[in-house]
Amino acid sequence: MKKKYLLYGAAAFIIILAAAAGFFFTRDKGKAQTEQEESDEPAIDNPDIRVLLMTNEFADITHPVMEVSAAGGMEITWGKEKQEVKAAEVVSFAPDDEKFGENRETAIRIQAKDGGEVTLNSLQRAYGTPSYAGIIELRSTQEGIVVINELPLEKYLCKVVPSEMPFYFEPEALKAQAVCARNFTYQQMKTMAYPEYEAHINDSTRYQVYGNCQEDEATNKAVEETKNQVLRYEGRLIETFYFSTSCGYTTGLEAWGTEENEAGRYLKSVEVKDKDKDYEAELPWYRWEIKIPADSLAELVSANTQTDIGTLKDIKITKTGEGGIALQIQAIGDKGTVTVDTENKIRKALGGSAAEVVKQNGEAEPASALLPSAFFKIKKEGDAFVISGGGLGHGIGMSQNGANEMAKKGKSYEEILTLFFKDVKLEDGEDKK
Repeated sequence: MKKKYLLYGAAAFIIILAAAAGFFFTRDKGKAQTEQEESDEPAIDNPDIRVLLMTNEFADITHPVMEVSAAGGMEITWGKEKQEVKAAEVVSFAPDDEKFGENRETAIRIQAKDGGEVTLNSLQRAYGTPSYAGIIELRSTQEGIVVINELPLEKYLCKVVPSEMPFYFEPEALKAQAVCARNFTYQQMKTMAYPEYEAHINDSTRYQVYGNCQEDEATNKAVEETKNQVLRYEGRLIETFYFSTSCGYTTGLEAWGTEENEAGRYLKSVEVKDKDKDYEAELPWYRWEIKIPADSLAELVSANTQTDIGTLKDIKITKTGEGGIALQIQAIGDKGTVTVDTENKIRKALGGSAAEVVKQNGEAEPASALLPSAFFKIKKEGDAFVISGGGLGHGIGMSQNGANEMAKKGKSYEEILTLFFKDVKLEDGEDKK
């Protein structure tokens, strides 16, 4: 891809409108991990996290080469060996570098001498060439070099928050985002996503976007002022999902096909409004519309569901969930009918670049691989279908734009969090034993 896009969120799968990246992260893992044992909870005391750093545009986990430098010089260690590197000198590593050993079993660890950051000169992120605090660890594989960044969790969050929420958002919204990011991180640290590399997560929207934007004073302050604070429901650390913009409502875990249970009761549908109106009522993505030719939509549905339905006769929403989200649709064609369940699969089934999305402010942009949200109605008009919807993202947990609009009206980050996550408590993690 020739263009660079600034990723906000994460998430896995919000807009992807400009390209393969989304604005404001949303993550959709299908089923949330809500059952959790307190004994499995990591100590909330700023432990080190190990993050696998992906290639440009988060395309792969192995790099063909890796070039590193540090403004104040570096210390490189491998096995019992150590090398001092002078300030700003660039060192390049290939997968067959002798420091990895004959069987590639030796890890190379790199740290800035002055306690600063190591720059990865052969890597690009939205803001340019990234630098990372802590230790950069290189491991050689047959496919290339795996890069791990090992650093304290609170320092990690300083590059997550601005990558997931614009730094210019209101301070209380940024604090709410910091708490959500912290909760999500501790949940992910219960296991290793890449046990072969001893890495908890990667830096993409699959988890949380990390290091795609530079640190900022405002976001660093949000992390510092909420240090070690987490949300718990009935004493358990919760999963704090978040997304871009609500339609005035959020929804529950049923949207992902997860049966309601006691552990997930904090993720319920809420109205995102004050006594006057919806907080996000004036925002572009609060309402949107797509008008798409029936033939084009039939092709998209057939391709996305791998079911040839022929000429599209009708699409029906056959099941809705909390907040009015579509949980099941049926696409009826002259060759057959296909049923699609859960919000992400529905958004994918009806998504594609065959039409434009027109936001409520009149702005239009190309549709993406996913519908903006599954809060929609659909009707046939002549030889086209009109999809009228609201919001942007999966709709579960905290609306980031909603949080910002609440902050503008004087709401604290605790008030924001306790609106979106029901019956939870904001606690200092160090008090939890």
